[in-house]
Order: sequence, then structure tokens, then C-alpha cells
Amino acid sequence: MYAGAERLVVSLWEVNDKGTAVLMQEFYNEMLQNGKSPNIALRAAQLKMWQQEKWRDPNYWAAFTLQGEWR
Repeated sequence: MYAGAERLVVSLWEVNDKGTAVLMQEFYNEMLQNGKSPNIALRAAQLKMWQQEKWRDPNYWAAFTLQGEWR
């Protein structure tokens, strides 16, 4: 893993900075405030973005995936 990290959220292609900021806020909100596991939180954040006209294009949210141990 990168720099000794056990787990990462990574993008598979170059992504928009503002879209990434929105996605990551939603992702961490889902995990920390709503108690969801990382994979469920990422999916929920992606769905929330897809439901908004401004962020509907998959280029804003579909690039992200989880790597490592997420028990």
C-alpha cells in the first residue's frame, strides 16, 4: 500500500477537484455520522451525487474505489 497505509480510497482516472471534495464530504459523513462501513458509505455518497443534476455525470464520482483491508 501507499506509504504504509492499510487502506485507501483511490481514483482510477483524473477527477474534478470540486466534485471530489463533495464526494469525500459525503463519504466521510456516511461513515462517521451514519456509521456505515466504507464500501456502503462510498456507494451511498456516489448515489447521492448521481441524484443531483450538477453531479450526475459519472466522471465526477465513478472513478473512486476502495483498496486494502476494510473490515
